[in-house]
Amino acid sequence: MRRSLVEHIMGMPIIVEVCDPEVDEQAVERAFAWLRFVDATFSTYRPDSEVSRLNRGEIGLDEAHAAVRSVLGRCERLRELTGGYFDVRAPYLGPGTAPAAGRGGPGSIDPSGLVKGWSVLGAGRLLDRAGARNYAINAGGDVLLRGHPPGTDGWRVGIQHPRRRDQIAMVLSVADAAVATSGAYERGEHIVDPHTGRPPDGVLSVTVVGPDLASADAYATAAYAMGPDGAGWCAGLDGYEAIVMRTDDTVLTTPGLDRLRV
Repeated sequence: MRRSLVEHIMGMPIIVEVCDPEVDEQAVERAFAWLRFVDATFSTYRPDSEVSRLNRGEIGLDEAHAAVRSVLGRCERLRELTGGYFDVRAPYLGPGTAPAAGRGGPGSIDPSGLVKGWSVLGAGRLLDRAGARNYAINAGGDVLLRGHPPGTDGWRVGIQHPRRRDQIAMVLSVADAAVATSGAYERGEHIVDPHTGRPPDGVLSVTVVGPDLASADAYATAAYAMGPDGAGWCAGLDGYEAIVMRTDDTVLTTPGLDRLRV
């Protein structure tokens, strides 16, 4: 039996699909409640969120929720790991252009590139505690997958073509892993190279597959910001595979990706 529930949180539909009949809807509601808490705490669009209050200087980091301090600490480690291409303080693009990571202006903080994947992992842990073993959580294309639907050996994940909205560029079969995609085709040019403050050239989208959705989310964001150099950087990630779609219509994949293709 497969049950799907959907709720609009963080500005996107989040779908939870559970294949375990013994897991009741209360467990799924607890997962959604956690996601609503994350949105209320980290949203850069909600003036009462802790991130918004930090950006206005109303509270200091030492006064913020422990989850905020933990996430920002992890963001800093990811900034170092990615050579600065994943940066929650990415520069503002200026009037009349798409916003960078800090929508409030220069120096503001926007950890969204990590928070979405991190929050879905937290929702998955709540389902795990409720006994779920076969489920999928899809938050705007960032997908956490556990087990498999009945009669299959894995979840089918379609990677949307970045230029042709009605087409799937590739289908993957994934079990007990996560898939995250970054690109300009859903929200416009919201990802920039933090070193230049401009959107990258030469790349349409980056998809990363691996064990941890939060890391996959951040890695996809960083690799996209790198532009043409992102594919080579992805090839060096231990335990993660990647698909890089470029503006010249070439598709680059890491060596282990072939075993996931349908």
